[in-house]
Amino acid sequence: MKNAKQARGAVLMLQGTASDVGKSIVTTALCRIFRQDGYRTAPYKSQNMALNSYVTLDGKEIGRAQGVQAEACGIAANTDMNPILIKPVKDMHSQIVIHGVPEMQMSAMDYRNHFLPKAKGIVLDALERLRACYDIVVMEGAGSPAEINLKDRDIVNMNLAGWADSPVILVADIDRGGVFASIVGTLELLEPHEAARIKGFIINKFRGDLALLKPGLDWLEERTGIPVLGVLPYIQDIRIEAEDSVVLDELQYRKQEARELDIAVVRYPRISNFTDMDALRWEPDVVVRFVQSVDELGTPDVIILPGTKDTISDLEFLQERGLADAIIKQAQQRDIQLVGICGGYQMLGEWLSDFHAVEGTAREAKGLGLLPIRTSFLAHKRTVRVSGRLCKNVPFGLSLQDTNDTLPIHAYEIHMGVTEWSTLEDDSRYRPLFSVEADVLELSQSNDDIQEHLEGLGTSDGRIWGSYLHGLFDNDAFRRAWLNGLRVKKGLLPISETFQAEERKFAEFDRVAEIVRQHLDLEKIYEFMGI
Repeated sequence: MKNAKQARGAVLMLQGTASDVGKSIVTTALCRIFRQDGYRTAPYKSQNMALNSYVTLDGKEIGRAQGVQAEACGIAANTDMNPILIKPVKDMHSQIVIHGVPEMQMSAMDYRNHFLPKAKGIVLDALERLRACYDIVVMEGAGSPAEINLKDRDIVNMNLAGWADSPVILVADIDRGGVFASIVGTLELLEPHEAARIKGFIINKFRGDLALLKPGLDWLEERTGIPVLGVLPYIQDIRIEAEDSVVLDELQYRKQEARELDIAVVRYPRISNFTDMDALRWEPDVVVRFVQSVDELGTPDVIILPGTKDTISDLEFLQERGLADAIIKQAQQRDIQLVGICGGYQMLGEWLSDFHAVEGTAREAKGLGLLPIRTSFLAHKRTVRVSGRLCKNVPFGLSLQDTNDTLPIHAYEIHMGVTEWSTLEDDSRYRPLFSVEADVLELSQSNDDIQEHLEGLGTSDGRIWGSYLHGLFDNDAFRRAWLNGLRVKKGLLPISETFQAEERKFAEFDRVAEIVRQHLDLEKIYEFMGI
């Protein structure tokens, strides 16, 4: 714990030679290690750009990486851990979320010229509150600190390290090649006072014989005078939720063995909260494929339309690629399930209206017409965790020993669309799916937000259904019952519950932390922090 002289928590910053070098995973592992070693630890990223967001207990929105890192620390996430979240809406324009609340949409130039000059106070106030409450704050940078065109108004890399007087560890990805050039090149582009903050290097994603790498490591240390703190191995199939959709590149093109259930997830350009599918990917009888074309779609057992930050634009993507017609044809002619989550749910409907330009530039669009719903986009975003249960006689084709409504559901919502049925609620062709209510009462929420209400809609035969609930498949009993229903329809025997998603998540934190612990010089890292 803190020593008597330490008025504020210690800080450590991880920066990278580029995006996607593994900063978030290394940060998560160090958060877990420090917590295991008895330190009250919190994550922090001053500014994050991500579509895969996380809802805090009080109904606020932050980057998913910081929410996951907070879980690795064994604490509840709050907006101080990611005070500024940028959610791209279209090319060069983004929604700006400040302390969990969407405040505005701005172009990249306006954000740089008009917002960044006043952002310092926002990010430092949040950091100081964390340092007052925790022994260690692990800070994560963004992209590269050597982006010359951005450095003068930087609030997430070296400027922030200087404001916080933080030591910096530079992470580099050897798997992509050019690791020594990327490290030395980064140092060359930093000012002397910035380079002086870098106390060590971490070489990440190494495959091969370390003895062959050793001469290069010796050269790097002699050239820079900075120690290599460790070489982390390439960790296969990390089951920690990813934030950046760039990870889908590997998932989309990775060769997978055939399994009994085939689920195709449409990967549109502005896909969000794709981690909804993580628990499905971990099931032993399921293949989850991310697809972008009719040829890739194939003939799956399930097609999932996931969340999106710009529903109408991504609906146009489906139409331009011929996917919209192919999906409608399969839903009408094959015995499959078509599932829409959040934006995908909206696409399944008859009509979408965005007259206030909440999401993109298009004002309205015709949906796929497979569910009798209409969606209007409003300025108010609903971000809330919910709990509830399945409605009676829910049309999923679940394989259950008990009645359907015994299954509890815990999930979260992030959406700016309000969806209404365009048919009578007693229409026997369609059925509501869930009865849910918000987990936490917020003063900003209306009574309608808090009270138990019906959510989602499906056809009575269970073949087409949609819901706003993210994290739905993280509910173990529901996930397995739904998959077993698919198995029974194919003439396969049900299988018992295979794992608990929550337990596996924390076991994965421990697994990755142990690998990192074995390969890093933690004594030096603690020394850098003054611990």
